[in-house]
Amino acid sequence: MRPTSLAAALRRGLQRALLGALALLLAFEEWGWDALSGLLAWIARLPLLAWLERGIRRLPPWAALLTFALPALALLPVKLLALWLFGQGHAAWGLGLLLGAKVLGTAVLAHLFKLTQPALMQLAWFARWYPRWKAWKDQLLTHLRTTAAWRWARGVKARARAWWRRLKR
Repeated sequence: MRPTSLAAALRRGLQRALLGALALLLAFEEWGWDALSGLLAWIARLPLLAWLERGIRRLPPWAALLTFALPALALLPVKLLALWLFGQGHAAWGLGLLLGAKVLGTAVLAHLFKLTQPALMQLAWFARWYPRWKAWKDQLLTHLRTTAAWRWARGVKARARAWWRRLKR
């Protein structure tokens, strides 16, 4: 194999691996986006949180962008702590922290996005790029749903739900 073809093969393999990892991340977020946002919306019926939500809905576009982006940035130190725990040999704690941060972060960001999207769409660059991002993401998820791994996971999920229903009876 020539060096250029080896480099091209490595580049294609790396691109596929990164795209696969991104697809899995997007699949998790797609799965959790509505469910976790709904859970947070239910919690947000508490008077103080409902008042806060009303304020978030009235924010101007740039304040809405900050409100949406800051929680995502706030999770970075938590993720770094999880990596540190991995490095210290505490894989279970690191994984637990990472998964907890991912679930909580998805819930908060999904709910904040629903609250801030009208204001965000007033930003020209956001209104231009968000539909492109959404179309690309939807296309990637559509492709992912045709894979054998996705069908297998859906079967596992269906069996787990059936087992849970039997257990509840």
